[in-house]
Amino acid sequence: MGMVSGPVKEKSVQSVERTLRILELMAEKGNPMALSDISNQLGLKISTTHRLLKTLIIKGFAEQDPYTGKYQLGIKTFRIGNTALYTLDIRSVARPYLKHLMEKYKETANLAILDHGDVVYIDQVESEKMVKMIARLGSRGPSHSNAVGKVLLAYLSSLELERYLKSKKLEKYTAQTITSPELLKKELEKVKSQGYALDLEETEEGICCVAAPVWNHLGKVNAAIGISGPSNRISFSYIKKELAQAVKNTAEEVSLKLGYQDI
Repeated sequence: MGMVSGPVKEKSVQSVERTLRILELMAEKGNPMALSDISNQLGLKISTTHRLLKTLIIKGFAEQDPYTGKYQLGIKTFRIGNTALYTLDIRSVARPYLKHLMEKYKETANLAILDHGDVVYIDQVESEKMVKMIARLGSRGPSHSNAVGKVLLAYLSSLELERYLKSKKLEKYTAQTITSPELLKKELEKVKSQGYALDLEETEEGICCVAAPVWNHLGKVNAAIGISGPSNRISFSYIKKELAQAVKNTAEEVSLKLGYQDI
């Protein structure tokens, strides 16, 4: 394959920059705008503006009123903005609870969401102990082999779960990793029935984790809270005796703060 030339790259970046300017302008104005107004205010040619708007409409980021011909932001921009606000909100709500969880049990507490089938860690309060589990914020990880991921998979719809299983290979990380779709489904049913998930050295040898679901005001699980650490400290008996319930209680408290009414 040949290399992409400089001018083509620059033109591509310029198109992205112009498209973002159109989105910003429509968001700033808040009302439907005529093609000529968008073109004039951004100093773009009518033809260029029309082409970029057409792409935005196809992708769901803009809409055109069939009667007036004016343009406005599409529903996808609302979804993205709403997701961003939710992520910021849940972090601010959950942070003191994560801190309390870490301080009481002296192990790392995590907050994670699911993105395109992967676990993404959006907040963490590290254990003060020398040997501890750390996941870099914003880092992505497999969802089938760790506790927060299993929680998030467990509460997907049947259709969403099937899509996940078709799009993701269940990689084997340790001898304990579940790599069979059918066994994973059984594990996820167990997660829902007991209200928490476990990672007993399934992602990394010597590391265990227990996690529970966080419910939002719409009654959906969009995040999970977990506590992780070395297996010599987080044993199965310790999880069963104390940690599982502690993590469930913490996740429930955060859910209530987020407006969930049915715990």
